[in-house]
Amino acid sequence: MSEQQNKGDMSFLDHLEVLRWHLVRSAIVIILFTILAFIFKGFVFDDVILAQKSSEFWTYQLFCKFSHLIGNGDALCMKDMNFSLINITMSGQFSLHIMVSLVSGIILAFPYILFEIWRFITPALEKKEKRNALGLVFSGSILFILGISFGYFFVSPLSVQFLGNYTVSEQVQNQITLGSFISTVTTVTLVCGLVFQLPLIVYFLSKLGLLTPEFMRKYRKHAIVITLVLSAIITPPDVSSQVLLTIPLLILYEFSIYISKMVAKKEK
Repeated sequence: MSEQQNKGDMSFLDHLEVLRWHLVRSAIVIILFTILAFIFKGFVFDDVILAQKSSEFWTYQLFCKFSHLIGNGDALCMKDMNFSLINITMSGQFSLHIMVSLVSGIILAFPYILFEIWRFITPALEKKEKRNALGLVFSGSILFILGISFGYFFVSPLSVQFLGNYTVSEQVQNQITLGSFISTVTTVTLVCGLVFQLPLIVYFLSKLGLLTPEFMRKYRKHAIVITLVLSAIITPPDVSSQVLLTIPLLILYEFSIYISKMVAKKEK
């Protein structure tokens, strides 16, 4: 940033110009990762997205080992999906290829996007605040990665298992469109990554004075209900997936109360 920017002499249009270049750089990085994901479609589809269709998927193997460990035999071992994937439109697979590549680009570029946000706001911050802001970028990236990992390795596989194998009658076979399968996996995974940003959101709201730890404690029971509703919306109608998502959300809420408390303490 120039000296003029650091002194706060920039006009509204100057700020917009600076913001534009931050957005342009973020868009370029997203595009680069999107192209990379588009090129390596074999890895993205076969080894990442469609991998949840196989009983060899890491999560299924983990449940199977746990089942044997507690003496339940193969009770928790999961078989290959009892459905086939189909494409019913001419441009279906190509369109999905582009969509999945774009989502992959956004996920991979997310830490850099947070970094650009940090670069945009630092000229208006004091030296100590700049260090704190950089820490928030790091924390936000870690939370996003944890959320994505949790959604991909736990919530999404259980959703796929439940919905893929569910039938109302043996006379009806599941033939699921590729778009439906990919939409389930990517939506659940991406939303989990965003939901895990709750502590970061609470930090900013607490900084602005819009949220207090007393308020969050007072409405803890309401938060539990909202968490259950949110879990039901994010995940398919599978109780195990909903419970699995509800637990970390409640933990994040309690952690967010602690963050709000620390912010309030520093403000005083």
